[in-house]
Amino acid sequence: MNFFTKVLLLLLLAFPAAVLFKGLLVSAQDLTEDEEADTADEDVVDDVTAEDDDDEAEVEDDENTELTEEKDEEEDDTLVREMKASPNADTTILFVKGEDFPANNIVKFLLGFTNKGAENFIVESLDASFRYPQDYQFYIQNFTALQLGTVVPPSRQATFEYSFIPAEPMGGRPFGLVINLNYKDSSGNVFQDAVFNQTVTITEREDGLDGETIFMYVFLSGLGLLVIVGLHQLLESRKRRRPAPKVELGTSSHNDVDMSWIPQETLNQINKASPRRSPRKRNQKRSAGSDE
Repeated sequence: MNFFTKVLLLLLLAFPAAVLFKGLLVSAQDLTEDEEADTADEDVVDDVTAEDDDDEAEVEDDENTELTEEKDEEEDDTLVREMKASPNADTTILFVKGEDFPANNIVKFLLGFTNKGAENFIVESLDASFRYPQDYQFYIQNFTALQLGTVVPPSRQATFEYSFIPAEPMGGRPFGLVINLNYKDSSGNVFQDAVFNQTVTITEREDGLDGETIFMYVFLSGLGLLVIVGLHQLLESRKRRRPAPKVELGTSSHNDVDMSWIPQETLNQINKASPRRSPRKRNQKRSAGSDE
């Protein structure tokens, strides 16, 4: 009885302790889960904050890019404003063969420059190019710039010559022709004068003979010669196949044939060459026989 009593007491003491210990474990686990959840929330908040910071940085970068582009555009506008013609200079242009631009042929023009100011102008270069007519920023054919380096004093003039060749595939289509003269004054101010800035039509070249036309003429000439030679050979072959006409002397007398015009030597050779006697001898023999 004492043994069972002790066991019962131990069970009574162990059960509350186990319940209490289990409650402590559950509480500790709940605290751990709460801490992990808080940590996850903090991580999410940190991620959101980082994304917001990135968005702000991107917005700042976009703003900086826009500011930079605006500055570049302002600089380009300033450069364009600076690259205008000087009011103290005049330019004139004259195309040698008129405003006719044949493809694959030389186009030459003369450009006159007049200095109306009080300081020297230094003409640096002259360039020309064909542009797309709907968008002059798009180059079709760009020609080599002519480097001049000519000093034009005040109240003086200078003339420059420039030539270019439009490409052959451009024939029959309109293009924008831009001719620019670049110069500066003694103070270092740079100017650019668009001497010619218009849409022109490239004409197709029709004069002269090209390689294809010459080859066609040579081919046709050779073909005609071959046809003539073939016809000649055909006629010759037909003449060879035609039989020679046969001449029948017959058995009747030929007293009416005049043989006096043939030399006697020729008649003798004919008589010797032929085993048969000549008609004259046969006739003479027959005449002698009839007399008898």
